[in-house]
Formats: sequence, C-alpha cells, structure tokens
Amino acid sequence: MSALSTIQIKEANAHLAALHHRVAELEGTVREQAESLIRKDEQYQASVRVIFDAKDREIAELKKRLAQSEEETQRLMASIKDKDRELERLQHHSRLLAQMCHSRPLLNALVSLMAEADGIPCLPNVEQCNGLPSVPDYAQSEEDLEESDMDRTLFGTTV
Repeated sequence: MSALSTIQIKEANAHLAALHHRVAELEGTVREQAESLIRKDEQYQASVRVIFDAKDREIAELKKRLAQSEEETQRLMASIKDKDRELERLQHHSRLLAQMCHSRPLLNALVSLMAEADGIPCLPNVEQCNGLPSVPDYAQSEEDLEESDMDRTLFGTTV
C-alpha cells in the first residue's frame, strides 16, 4: 500500500469533521423533532382526555334524562290506566242511565198505578186465604198481555 499524503489526510480529516458536524446537526434535528412530537403527543392526549371527559359527562346527562323520561313514561302510563278505568266506570254508568231513561215511561205508569192504588180505601172482594189476602183474578185484555211480555223483558235486565 502506498502512504497517504498529508493533503489527503487533511482532506480526509476535514471530510470526517464535516461528516461528524453533519451527524451532530442531524442528531440535534432528530432530538428537536422527537421533543416536538412528545409535546404534540402530550397535547393530543390532553385534548383526547378533555373530549373523553366531555363525552362521559354528556353520556351521564343523557342517561339521567333517559331515566327521567322513563319515569315520566311510567307515570303517564299509570295515569292512562287510571283514566281508562274511570272511563269504563263512566261508560257503565252511562249505559245504566240510558236503560233507566228507556224504562222511565213504564216506571211512571207503575208509580201512577201505585198512587191510584193508595187512593182506594180497600180492595173489593179481598178474602183471607192461608193468612194471605186473596185477590180476585181480573180479565186481561190483549193490550195487557202485550205489556206484560214487555214488562218481563224490561224487568229482566240488570239496572
């Protein structure tokens, strides 16, 4: 091998010094970028924590509102059931009143007959039979027979 000249050695040393300087610059750049990335990562993590905390608070608020809505729904359902029961009761009373109104002419006739019967001092030909008064049979007209059939149907209903 041949010996290197001093100029070549100086150039090689200068080249090595420049390389060493360039490596130091690149290491500094890498270190700065790493530190910058670490700061950005910390900032992003803090931002993510803030977002997660806000999300958790919002979820908690929504759960609370959902629970309140469910309670309100249950309360309204109970109220609807109560009102349905009251409506059924009132409908039943309405049907009873309608039946009473339908039967009113017959009741009026009965009351008038009772009032007339109260006005008669005593019934003719009443005899005592086995301790019970015996009332003579009266002949019934066709109209009486028709009314008695109607009376049976009307008095057979539940009032």
